[in-house]
Amino acid sequence: MMKTSQSRLAALALAFAAWLPLQASAGLLDDDEARRAILDLRAKVEALSRDFNARIDTKSDKNATLEILNQHEQTMQEIARLRGQLEVLANQIANAQKSQKDLYADLDARIRKLEPQQTTVDGQAAEVMPAEKKAYDTAMEVFKRTDYKGAATAFQDFVRRYPDSAYAPQAQYYLGSSYYLLGDYKNAIAAQEAVVSNYSASSNVPDAMLNIGTSYIALKDKKNAKKVLQQLVSKYPGTSAGTTAKERLASLK
Repeated sequence: MMKTSQSRLAALALAFAAWLPLQASAGLLDDDEARRAILDLRAKVEALSRDFNARIDTKSDKNATLEILNQHEQTMQEIARLRGQLEVLANQIANAQKSQKDLYADLDARIRKLEPQQTTVDGQAAEVMPAEKKAYDTAMEVFKRTDYKGAATAFQDFVRRYPDSAYAPQAQYYLGSSYYLLGDYKNAIAAQEAVVSNYSASSNVPDAMLNIGTSYIALKDKKNAKKVLQQLVSKYPGTSAGTTAKERLASLK
């Protein structure tokens, strides 16, 4: 080390300065005494040099140690700062990913609400919008709870909003059935006639005609009752509704 070399030169210079007067006086001493004095001086100089260098080295080591400790402390502080930044960034990324995931989920849900769904209605494959399916299912739940007044309102609203829906024939039929179960036979007849005239391909037509004939019977209109029931037997003889129509015709005689 530069400091150590300079210190050693200083020590040697000190020793040389101390040695000169001793050399001058060596002539006054005998050879043995002079030799012993020189050896003693060399020993003192070497000891002094070692002590001086040890002090310098120790001081240098302490400074180096302090410097290393300071650097270590600074490094740890920097690591702590970077870790804090990493945690903040990690939280920001996690929040951004969650927000993005929620956004995609919401967007997907909205798109699904706008996309038609494949289903089977009255034995036929059909595409229906989620909103109309939900409206129809809700109306059916009301009907199954025997809330026929609420069901009539729900089915009437459905056929008004979705006249071309694959569920429309079903909704129209259950609208007539709701009126019938409420004892509102005139509206029941009108609703079921709409099934027969507007949805002739529906499997509900025979039952709608039976409901019409039965409503006429309830209104004590045998003429129209017979007319409708006879048409039912003629057009749909092999159906359950056709069989029931025969029985009711027999009771009207």
